[in-house]
Amino acid sequence: MHDGTPTEKPSLARGAGQRVLVVAGEPDVAELLATTLELAGYRVALAGTAGEALARLGAHGFDLLVVDTSLPDLVGIAREGRPVIAHRPPVLYLTPYDSLGSLLPELGLGKKDYVTKPFRVAEVLARMQVLLRGSTPGRPDHSPRYGDLLLDDTLCRARRGARGLDLTPAEYRLLRHLLVNAHRVLSKEQISRYVWGDFRGDNAIEQLVSRLRRKVDRDAPRLIHTRRGFGYWLGTTDGEG
Repeated sequence: MHDGTPTEKPSLARGAGQRVLVVAGEPDVAELLATTLELAGYRVALAGTAGEALARLGAHGFDLLVVDTSLPDLVGIAREGRPVIAHRPPVLYLTPYDSLGSLLPELGLGKKDYVTKPFRVAEVLARMQVLLRGSTPGRPDHSPRYGDLLLDDTLCRARRGARGLDLTPAEYRLLRHLLVNAHRVLSKEQISRYVWGDFRGDNAIEQLVSRLRRKVDRDAPRLIHTRRGFGYWLGTTDGEG
C-alpha cells in the first residue's frame, strides 16, 4: 500500500526506448502524444488512420500501440482485419467512457487497456508501462484478476469465485481501476475522473464505492478498503479497511 502524503507528486512512468505507434486522427492529439512519449524515453511513429496503422504494423515491429478511438475506420478494421489485429502488440485505447460498451467486443484478443478522454498524460504513461510488462504465457490478457475476483474485459463481466457480480458500467469501471492498481491507494479525484471523465464530488464517489462493496465483499476476505483522508484501495489485509 502506498503511504505518500497528499502534497507528494509521483514521478511519471518512463520508457526504455520501446517503439510505440500512435494512431490518432486529430493533429493536436497526435502532436501532444508524440512529444510527451519521446520526452519520456519512447521511440514514436505516427499513423493518422487505422488502415495506415495496419500497413505500418506489417512493415515494422512495434512494442505498443496507442490508439484514439475517434478514428472513423477503427471498428471496420477491427471486424475485417481480425487475423492481423489478433497478433498485434499491446494496445492502449484513448476513448470516451460512453463508447466502451460498443468498442470492447470489437477489439479481439490480445493485451489491451484503455484510458478515458479527456486523458491525463500521467495516466497514459502509467498504463503504457503496465502493458509493456511481460505477460504470463498462456494466461488470457483480457481477464485481469485478484485472488478469486475475476474480470472479463471482452464481455464486461465480473465474478467473485463462482458468483457473478451484477455491476453497472460505473461499478465495473471502478472495480477494474481498483483491481489493476491493487494495494495502491486511489484518491477520490483519481477515481472520479477515471470512472466519469470529470470530478463528481465526494458524495457521488462514496455512494458508488458503497454499492460496489455490497456486491464484491459479500464473500470473505473483504477486498475494498478505505484509507481515511486519502482514498480507496483493493487488496487483502489483516487490519480494518
